[in-house]
Amino acid sequence: MIKLTVRQENILKYIQKNKKAGNRGISEYLGNKVSRFTILRDIKSLLNNGLIIKSGKGRGVYYGEAIENKLLEYYNPDEYFNVPPDRRKARESFNFEVFENLNNTFSRAETDKLNKMNLEYQQRLKTLPPTIVKKEFERLIIELSWKSSAIEGNTYTLIDTEMLIKENKKAKGKKTEEAIMILNHKKALDFIRDKKVNFQKLTLAKIENVHSLITADFQVSKGVRKRLVRITGTKYKPLDNEFQIREALEKLIKTVNKIKSPLVKAVVLILLISYIQPFEDGNKRTARVLGNAVLLAYNFCPLSYRSIDEAEYKKAMLLFYEQNSARYFKELFMEQFKFAINNYFGA
Repeated sequence: MIKLTVRQENILKYIQKNKKAGNRGISEYLGNKVSRFTILRDIKSLLNNGLIIKSGKGRGVYYGEAIENKLLEYYNPDEYFNVPPDRRKARESFNFEVFENLNNTFSRAETDKLNKMNLEYQQRLKTLPPTIVKKEFERLIIELSWKSSAIEGNTYTLIDTEMLIKENKKAKGKKTEEAIMILNHKKALDFIRDKKVNFQKLTLAKIENVHSLITADFQVSKGVRKRLVRITGTKYKPLDNEFQIREALEKLIKTVNKIKSPLVKAVVLILLISYIQPFEDGNKRTARVLGNAVLLAYNFCPLSYRSIDEAEYKKAMLLFYEQNSARYFKELFMEQFKFAINNYFGA
């Protein structure tokens, strides 16, 4: 994950604001209190992180923000969320233009790195006995059911979740709905694993099927919602018109089916199902399961999200809702993909 110093953040903000900036302008902006060597070192760090680009030669050198894809604009999550929701300059409605830039979510270098890691997973999978593979999937399902539910406020611990899934023992003092949520995850995850080839091509029926499994035994209407939903902690309001919701879903399905990279397919599905909010409830849970469905369909390692911080996941979602910036979620996704490769299936 990209970590910048306060000074590097300030240099990036100056470049973002001025579109292009030279060394002298940056130095003056910092109050001429920083040495030229230090500024050049900070600029090199920004260049290496792919946040800025360098143009010109000699004294004519200047720097601009490196945004080939508008969806990858950089925001510091901690700084951004220090501002209360009603004071943030956020998009308040659905932006159909997001579909134009979804295909280039990962750089070539990032894609190559993730593909190389996945090759290790595929090779290990071939050498493991079927009984071990089954146990590893069971472990991943338990941990994903726990974490995905925890992101939604479920108070079951990982041990509680293991006892519930393995022995059908409900935790004392917990709500029945919490147990149902976890068990629904298991059913949905078993389904996508058993039917993984089906998810090489996405359809509305397949999305709705996963949603039905995730929300079974809850008082949630099936199919595309017909009423407004609101999201806690943001001014963003999802589409409230059933026809527009269906239009957005159709665009999403067409977009995902055209994308070649399974990794990009997964990220796009998770972000856009969460952004569209096509159902009355269970949208983000459905999105996470669908992301794994696509990964499994193309023999990529599924994610458990076990080590993710729930608050950071929510921040990444809100950044996409409010600024249409997928950068932070992409970084979290890559971290969790690496975690899964290094912690499951014989790692």
